[in-house]
Amino acid sequence: MNLKELAGRRAVDYVESGMRLGLGSGTTIRYTLEEIGSRLADGRLRDIVGVPTSEQTAALASALRIPLADLNDLRRLDLAIDGADEVDPHHQLVKGLGGAALREKIVAAAADRLVIVVDESKMVARLGTRAPLPVEVASFGWSVTAEALRRLGCNPVPRRHPDGALFKTDNGNYVIDCRFPDGIGDAHALAQRIALIPGALGHGLFLDFAPTVIVSRNSGLEILTPP
Repeated sequence: MNLKELAGRRAVDYVESGMRLGLGSGTTIRYTLEEIGSRLADGRLRDIVGVPTSEQTAALASALRIPLADLNDLRRLDLAIDGADEVDPHHQLVKGLGGAALREKIVAAAADRLVIVVDESKMVARLGTRAPLPVEVASFGWSVTAEALRRLGCNPVPRRHPDGALFKTDNGNYVIDCRFPDGIGDAHALAQRIALIPGALGHGLFLDFAPTVIVSRNSGLEILTPP
């Protein structure tokens, strides 16, 4: 079992019977879903219901016989488990390279607790130095929105499929990947400025969620509690 799999499965130790769960997206979370499905099948967990953050997660969870529900019906969640593209020393996050940041943020905000599972390469001293910041934008006038993002000091690149077609999220929107040459200095200020841009529907800055972070390192697993 590789470290990524160990970390993804270790996150399920935070899950208890009867919980309402936010189910994240990504390769590491696949192992989390497999472990939840296994524990449901053998009775170690029961009465679990999950809210998926992507259509891909919904399909896998259904295949693993994890009961699913609509967030509109549950309103609040006990726990959300997800991955991240960057984690800084204060447990601030960049997410969204998988294209599900908007749904992931809605689910994280509805959860009483957030557990993030990453490998050690995702740990950074400053956000924006390893990964671009994804911004989900309306398809209407997306190039105008991209230029507004450029004025924030980044290089905005519309995400595309290998054939050149613009990438669409499960919500039917486009994604602009914003790379800042020196990283993101003031993440809170940047988040506020992006929120004021018409057409910018969501961004990958996950700030002040205070998650528990499970890090898979070559030396083993490390559990980082919120600072």
